[in-house]
Amino acid sequence: MPDTCVNIVIGGEAGQGLVTVGDFLAKALVRAGYEIVVTQDYLSRIRGGHNTYAIRVSHEQVHGPRESIDLLVALDAQTVLMHRSDLTGRAMVLADESIDRLGHPGLSIPFKALCPKPMFENIAALGVLARMLCLDRKWFEDLIAETFHKKGDEIVSANLKVFAEALAWAETQQAGFSCMPAPERTEKRLFLHGNDAIALGALAAGANFCSYYPMTPSSSVASTLIEHAQRMGMLVEQAEDEIAAINMALGASYAGARVVVPTSGGGFALMVEGISLAGMTETPVVVVLAQRPGPATGLPTRTEQGDLNLVLYAGHGDFPRAVFAPGTPEQCFEMTYRAMDQAEKWQSPVFVLTDQYLADSYRAVTPFDLSALPPVSAPDLTTDKPAGYERYAVTESGVSPRLVPGFGEHLVVLDSDEHTPDGHITEDLDVRVRMVDKRMRKGLGLKEDVLPPIFTGDDAPDLLLACWGSTFGPALETAQVLRQQGKKTAVLHFGQVYPLNPDQFLPLLASAGRTVMVEGNYSCQLAALIRQETGYVFGATVSRYDGLPVTARHILRQLEKAN
Repeated sequence: MPDTCVNIVIGGEAGQGLVTVGDFLAKALVRAGYEIVVTQDYLSRIRGGHNTYAIRVSHEQVHGPRESIDLLVALDAQTVLMHRSDLTGRAMVLADESIDRLGHPGLSIPFKALCPKPMFENIAALGVLARMLCLDRKWFEDLIAETFHKKGDEIVSANLKVFAEALAWAETQQAGFSCMPAPERTEKRLFLHGNDAIALGALAAGANFCSYYPMTPSSSVASTLIEHAQRMGMLVEQAEDEIAAINMALGASYAGARVVVPTSGGGFALMVEGISLAGMTETPVVVVLAQRPGPATGLPTRTEQGDLNLVLYAGHGDFPRAVFAPGTPEQCFEMTYRAMDQAEKWQSPVFVLTDQYLADSYRAVTPFDLSALPPVSAPDLTTDKPAGYERYAVTESGVSPRLVPGFGEHLVVLDSDEHTPDGHITEDLDVRVRMVDKRMRKGLGLKEDVLPPIFTGDDAPDLLLACWGSTFGPALETAQVLRQQGKKTAVLHFGQVYPLNPDQFLPLLASAGRTVMVEGNYSCQLAALIRQETGYVFGATVSRYDGLPVTARHILRQLEKAN
């Protein structure tokens, strides 16, 4: 990336308000027209421990996180100790005057003098940051007024005063930081992380029921839905556990609702029997699985891509499914919208795989064009159907006409056992074969609807980096670095990881001199799936499973080791 790209890291203990500082700064940067990638790293505790909020910012596009630090905001002494080795040659450290900066350039900020109460230290830090980054104070003043207006004019005025005094103090200091080039972008954009975009995609598709049990890092999908629930006609139910959550969703879907269920790996493990029930009853359901390291509780607040195999094989018996793995907030919106449609269209469970890094990673997003979205499939709500309706009528496509109970005199019968076309339990083995074949024909339709992977870069490259989900950005940045070194490089990103259509990607893989799969798990699960489905073997793999997001530097290091 160019030198104009700045990586800002705010570090401290949970409870010190580093997220407040980070959110204010990131929002101001977006409003000012900059491109950002936010990475949040936090421990599984309410207070204490070491957490960071990193903002990578540039007037040009940025694709992923970076380890090296240009501007370190240390809210405690441990932050300086832990990150001193990551500081770049131009790095500066901002810290309270009581904290030893260990000889690093920067500013020792007199927070006690600038702030009437400790609670204002976050706002004072923003004033110093605004000066260091040469940002127009208006962006911050507007945000402060918008954020605190519900608390009254007195609170707004107090915060604005602290901000102004901190800014004025910073202007008197000699330690300057190279100003970033001003962006040319002027249009308004959204400030969204991946889970926000997933929730908005579901709402755009007409989702009106969400059942969930809170589990990091999926909970913010539900909280975003709750925020918009009343205005959008959405009912959100926090169940007593994940088993109840999935079964509530299936009941709501049977009654005609469009449902979404957010969870993480440990919670999804409890939902597996419900997923089989959806397969047998042919009930649409979209499950958003925000991945984190396992097995068991693993690292609850860190990131990984370890649950692809879990969703591929969850449930007993054979039934079709689709699995999406967005790599950006824009894709989170688009693929969740598509998942809602695919679940309704093929009457099967559909999964959206994200992870902690993408779930918590804020970006500047152009507002979505809702008018360009295709209509979402829906059940038949007409009331003039015959009384002899068969919920599981055998059809060429495998999709049976889906009616909703209560909309007419028809009777909608379903059964979790094997059943006849009219929904009644059966042990007729010939019927069993017909019904399995019927259900699996829907899988052929799902395969015809597969989103092709995105190919970017040089044709017939010397090196092709394949990836899925949130590794998209780091792979793009790696390719950019390698092209600057004169190497023909391309990226192949799988936004849908099941079903796979080999015709969409095998020719691209065959055209490359060398292929490398990049994944955030130990066993390279997508590479194994592609080998299983097509026989293709990647030349090498790059994996990461320490709980941290994949970065371009990590990929480049692994490529060097593999050479």
